[in-house]
Amino acid sequence: MRNKLILLTSMAALMLLSSCASRKHFVYLRDMETDTRYPVVEKYEAIIHQDDRLAITVNSKLPELALPFNQGGGVRLTADGSIASAGTSASQEKGYRVDVEGNIDFPILGKLHLEGLTVRAATELIKNRIIAGNYIKDPTVSIEFLNFKYTVLGAVGHTGTFTSDGDQVTLIDAIAKAGDLTAQAKTDRIMVIREIDGERQMFMHDIGSEEIFNSPCYYLQQHDIVYVEPKYRRKSGEDRGWQVATILISLTSAICSIFWAIK
Repeated sequence: MRNKLILLTSMAALMLLSSCASRKHFVYLRDMETDTRYPVVEKYEAIIHQDDRLAITVNSKLPELALPFNQGGGVRLTADGSIASAGTSASQEKGYRVDVEGNIDFPILGKLHLEGLTVRAATELIKNRIIAGNYIKDPTVSIEFLNFKYTVLGAVGHTGTFTSDGDQVTLIDAIAKAGDLTAQAKTDRIMVIREIDGERQMFMHDIGSEEIFNSPCYYLQQHDIVYVEPKYRRKSGEDRGWQVATILISLTSAICSIFWAIK
């Protein structure tokens, strides 16, 4: 009798807990089909903004000509008499910061306006300035972001501001890094808030549709905000109190019913 009572009580408790548990009832990219090709509309290019930190490296067939254009670009003589870099510095590791006017202070060339340019356009700008000044005939220039970051808020596993080593972070990458969507997420109400020409614009996405790949926000830009709208408003303390009271009443009722059934 006692074992039967324990078993029935445990089953009732499990039923109540399972009824309160939240589960996911959605599928990502549900309208994609196997063996179907989906063309890429446009290639992604990161855009430079204020407060970005950029690692910019200039190279040449004659390395000694490129040294003055690199941070910490002092030179030294090696044991065999060749010229080499004097070494890295703290400023070199921090890169070039784009100031509030969208400029960087670049060695030899002075102030360069990079805000609003793609990485490719900024690379070409620096390369052409070096050639126009007759400093190097065949320079190669590379630019990388040192502080690429974005923010994820709303119905995800854990919210926050995230950083990336590269500049190609997709919207799906951002959601995955934030711990995936929760059961309360509205899969068709995933917003990306982006600054464009001094104004903030909002773009809406449905992660259940393959159309997300065609969005201009599929690849995130520096400082983008991703917000996943929840299905329900956050419960207040009073709401939670009523929820706990309802669970206790239901559990008590179930136990009483069990007692009456086994008498």
